[in-house]
Amino acid sequence: MFTLSAPVLLRAYAAGIFPMAESAESRELHWFDPERRGILPLDAFHVPRSLRKVLRRRPFDLRFDSAFQAVIEGCAEATEDRPKTWINDDIVRLYTDLYETGFAHSVECWKDGRLVGGLYGVSIGGAYFGESMFSRETGASKVALVHLVARLRAAGFALLDTQFVTEHLSRFGAVEIPRNEYRRRLAAAMERKTDFAAVDQDAALSALLADGLAECGPEEGGLAAGR
Repeated sequence: MFTLSAPVLLRAYAAGIFPMAESAESRELHWFDPERRGILPLDAFHVPRSLRKVLRRRPFDLRFDSAFQAVIEGCAEATEDRPKTWINDDIVRLYTDLYETGFAHSVECWKDGRLVGGLYGVSIGGAYFGESMFSRETGASKVALVHLVARLRAAGFALLDTQFVTEHLSRFGAVEIPRNEYRRRLAAAMERKTDFAAVDQDAALSALLADGLAECGPEEGGLAAGR
């Protein structure tokens, strides 16, 4: 029986393909290559005014890659808003293997010594493939997303793949592009040399928020629902 490995998974991402399970209980993975692909343009990322206020308060201790498996397990948890997830045991195993070889990264929000939210994804060259996020405290996943984008921009990344566009992500500027255009951007991004760890996060966040001030209108609405 064929067992999917981390190297095979990396080759799939490089070809524009990603896996998902039907449910956490499923023992099978299915491959996806959507005709239209969701991305978050790094040069046009929008931070809602209300979220800027949250960021200024610094309600969470932000960490990177300090508890990767705990983050993916948090994303796999069933909640009232998300009773089913697509993250099964194989997904946990595969992406933990990618993390241990430096190809997957987590962004984590901590509060009083507890992991209260975060996200994880895969990194190849200048492309970051966002997989999932979770919150145990209001706004935690949104704060993690903003910090991710700040880090990707500072590190020289060119592509943030969201796979699909949700209402939540669209409020940050997520858009859909055709498969051919996605593959063109993917190929160019993977040629870049980046270092996810070598970033001054405070400076990166300040640069992102300063760059986006002109995008923030006077009648900004509330935060989008967490995912």
